[in-house]
Amino acid sequence: MIRNGDEYRDSIRDGREVWMDGEKVKDVPTHPMFKPIVDIRARIYDMQHDPQTRDDMTYEEDGDRFAIGLKLPRTHQDWHDKRAATDKVMDDAGGVVTRVGDETVGEMWSLYDGQDVLNEVDPQFSENIRNHIDRVITQDPFHVSANTDPKGDRSKAPQDQDPDMLLHVVKETDQGVVVRGAKYETAAPYANQAFTKPTIANWGNSELSDYAVGFICDLGSPGIRMICRTGFAGRAPAEDYPLSNRLDEVDALVVFDNVFVPWENLLFYRHTRAATFIRATLHRYSAFAFVQRILRMADLMIGAALFNVRQTGLDKQPAVQEKLAQLAVYREGIHAHLTAAIATAEKSPGDLLMPNPSLLYSGRVHACTQLPAMAHIARELCGGQICVTPDASSFQHAEIGKWMKKFYSINEDWIAEDRRKLLAFARDLLNSDYAGHRLTFQLFAQSPPFAHLAAVYRNFDWHEPLRCAHKAANLSEAVWSEATASDSSVGQLFGGAAASGKTPASSNA
Repeated sequence: MIRNGDEYRDSIRDGREVWMDGEKVKDVPTHPMFKPIVDIRARIYDMQHDPQTRDDMTYEEDGDRFAIGLKLPRTHQDWHDKRAATDKVMDDAGGVVTRVGDETVGEMWSLYDGQDVLNEVDPQFSENIRNHIDRVITQDPFHVSANTDPKGDRSKAPQDQDPDMLLHVVKETDQGVVVRGAKYETAAPYANQAFTKPTIANWGNSELSDYAVGFICDLGSPGIRMICRTGFAGRAPAEDYPLSNRLDEVDALVVFDNVFVPWENLLFYRHTRAATFIRATLHRYSAFAFVQRILRMADLMIGAALFNVRQTGLDKQPAVQEKLAQLAVYREGIHAHLTAAIATAEKSPGDLLMPNPSLLYSGRVHACTQLPAMAHIARELCGGQICVTPDASSFQHAEIGKWMKKFYSINEDWIAEDRRKLLAFARDLLNSDYAGHRLTFQLFAQSPPFAHLAAVYRNFDWHEPLRCAHKAANLSEAVWSEATASDSSVGQLFGGAAASGKTPASSNA
C-alpha cells in the first residue's frame, strides 16, 4: 500500500511537461534543481519502510500499513502521532520542508466535512470526495494543493477581461469537463496530483459560476504545462549555502490548456455557496501542519543564534538574554497554540476531530505575523559576520586558509571550520535569497494575512466576551439579542464557533 522512494520517482516519469530556465526538463528526478527536493520526498517514502522510523511514520490496519500523515484524524492520539511524524521528517531533512503532502491532504478532510453543503449541488460530489480520500490513504500519492490564479485586473470580474485569468470550465461532456486557466503551485512539478480549487473569486451575487470548480488533477494530464521559477539548488556551493542546495521547494505556474477532468474527479462545480464554504473552511486541518513548520523554523533560528552568542560568551549579557527570551516567547507561543488546539479539539461536521479552530487560527496569526521580526532578532544575535564571512574555498585554500584559521578560531572547541559551518548555516537560514524567499512564501502558502485574520473572526467565540460584559454592565436582554443576532448566520455558513447559538444563561467559559 505505502510506496517506497523509487516507486515515487518512477511515478513522476509520466511524460509531464515541465520547464525550467527556458528549457524543457527531460527527467524531473535527476534535474539538478529538482533532484535534492525529490530525494527528500523519496526519503520520506523510504522512512515508511525503514525499521528505524517505520513505526513513527505509519500505522497498521487489517494487516496493512498506511501513512500516518494521510490518516483521517478521529482521536487526540491521531494528532499527537501526526505531529511526531512531522518532527521525524524535519529531523531527517535537516531543515523545513513544507509541501510534502501531509499538510495539503487536510484540505480534503475539510471537503469531507462539507458534504452536506456540496450535496445541495449533486450527491455524486460527496461520493467522489469519499472515494478520493480512500484513494489517498490506500495508494499513497504525493498530493499537493492548487489555489492561486494569476487573477489579472482584480477590479474587474473575470468575464470582463481575459477569462483565463481565473481557472474555469469551458466545456462539459458526458465523461467530464474541460478547464482552462492557470494556477501557482509549489511542488507540482514533482507531485502526483493536486486538489485544484478556486481562489477568492469575484462572482458577485451569482449563484452559479463556471469559475466555482474544484477537482483532483493528475499532474501528468495532457494539456498541463508547468513553468517553474529558477531553483536555488546549484547556484552556489553547498558548503556555503547548505539549505538552499537541499531544501528548495520549487514553485511553478501550472498552465491548464484545455485539460480534461473526468466527472469522478470533480469535487464541486458551479455552486458559488459551496465554493465559498470550501474557501472559508479549507485550512481547519492543514493549518496545523503549516504552523508546525514555523515552529521548527523558530527552533532553527534560536539554535543558530544561541550557538553564535555562546561561542564568544555574549550569552552572559542581559541585553543578549533579552533578545533570546523574545525568541523563546515566540517559539513557546506557537507551541502553546498547537498543544492547546489538540487538547481542546472538537468534533467536526464529518465526525472527525479537528483542532480547536479559534486557537489554531490564532496561533497561525501569531506565527506568521511575528516571523519577520523574529528572523531579524536572530540576525542581530548572529552578528554581521553572516554577511561578511568569506566562502568555504577561502578556508580551504593553501595560501590564505591560515588566515581564516587564525581569525575564525576562538578556542580548542570552536575551531575555524565549525564557525564557518555555523555562519554559513545562519546566513542561508536568515540572510540569503533562499531565506528571503521563505519569508515571502508565508504570504502565499496558506493565504494572505487578511484571510488569516478573517478565519479568526469566523471561528472565535464572541459570545463569551459579550456575556461577561453583558452581566458586568447589567444590560438588558434586548441589547443581548441585538448584539448577537448576526452571529448565528455567520456560523451556519462557515461552521465557526458563532454557530453555537449560546445565550447569557447557557453560555459558559
